Amino acid sequence: MAANESAPAATGRLAALGAWIDARFPMTKLWNEHVAEYYAPKNFNFWYYFGSIALFVLVLQIFTGIFLTMSYKPSAAEAFGSVEYIMRDVEWGWLIRYLHSTGASAFFIVVYLHMFRALLYGSHRQPRELLWIFGVLIYLALMAEAFMGYLLPWGNMSYWGAQVIVSLFGAFPWFGGALVEWIRGDYFISDITLNRFFALHVVALPLALIFLVVAHILALHEVGSSNPDGIEIKKMKGPDGIPLDGIPFHPYYTVKDIYGLGMFLILFCAVVFFAPELGGLFLEAANFEPANPLLTPEHIAPVWYFTPFYAMLRAVPAFAGTQVWGVLVMFAAILLLFFVPWLDRAPVRSIRYRGPIYKVTLMLFAATFIMLGYCGMKPAVQPFKALSVVGTVYYFAFFLLMPWFTRIDSHKPEPSRVRP
Repeated sequence: MAANESAPAATGRLAALGAWIDARFPMTKLWNEHVAEYYAPKNFNFWYYFGSIALFVLVLQIFTGIFLTMSYKPSAAEAFGSVEYIMRDVEWGWLIRYLHSTGASAFFIVVYLHMFRALLYGSHRQPRELLWIFGVLIYLALMAEAFMGYLLPWGNMSYWGAQVIVSLFGAFPWFGGALVEWIRGDYFISDITLNRFFALHVVALPLALIFLVVAHILALHEVGSSNPDGIEIKKMKGPDGIPLDGIPFHPYYTVKDIYGLGMFLILFCAVVFFAPELGGLFLEAANFEPANPLLTPEHIAPVWYFTPFYAMLRAVPAFAGTQVWGVLVMFAAILLLFFVPWLDRAPVRSIRYRGPIYKVTLMLFAATFIMLGYCGMKPAVQPFKALSVVGTVYYFAFFLLMPWFTRIDSHKPEPSRVRP
């Protein structure tokens, strides 16, 4: 009897606490607007898992990063040793380090799939242009975050990889040398460089990422989610103002996302526990040696998620002894992403109703991007140099010719309601 009486009493106390918080902070209002009463299209498929998985990986990276900083020393004399200390002497330190290093690669895999889904179903199209721009800014901040963090283990590949990437900025005439010196904070990669990269990686860039992710989610909930049919569900509402083809995000999609997260964690944990280096793809063998300015690794290449753009850089031959054109091509390849919402002129959004031209070119684009990543990991010899040139040409052709081939491509009429 006492137990039966205590349950309503506890519920009443929780309700009173919630009312007390709501009077001072819009907790219930935020929950309803962004979760419980946010209506999402009822025909989401597995491609829509990757947004929530990306958010989970971001939280994981911040959480594991906090614990790593407790034992890490951002000093050229002690950084490598502190990582070894984390791996060997800190309780569960090896697990935290591998969760963080594997999480970095997992973040890029998930983000690349998330961006590909946008191209599949037209999630970049009007009225979601700003949503796409926030997404590209997240991608840029993530690249900067990964680059800064790559130097921190102070392994030999970290040192020389940072040396090569930072020196690329010196290709610009007039101000290139000063820019490189400003980035490094010294005349070479040194203790000062390590300290400033640590500050940016641990404080500045995570704050920027959190801000951009919040802005991305707010922009998404303002215009509403896209769907595999590319139809705006807000145009068809019932008498109660609820979209006819929408369902509450909670509990329907929270449960679905938990299932998708579970599938992701199975693969993620398999890598963490059984192959954290993944054959040198996630952690290179040269990075298990301390940084040595006098010993260059046999083949210097950035981490796999940067290699498509590295291949584009190497695809452009040096003119007059400078690589400035290759650097410009590499930056242009990323900046082009900002203009995708205006380059796509198709009358329909979803690939379900687009014609064969877009379907073929998009699949070839995905294959080309993977090929460029593979070429970027290999030495600059044939046939990888030729494949890099072909891949770079196709990459730019896909975007620059998009206003033409999306306009002339055939298409099917969109249905008035989303398909179940």
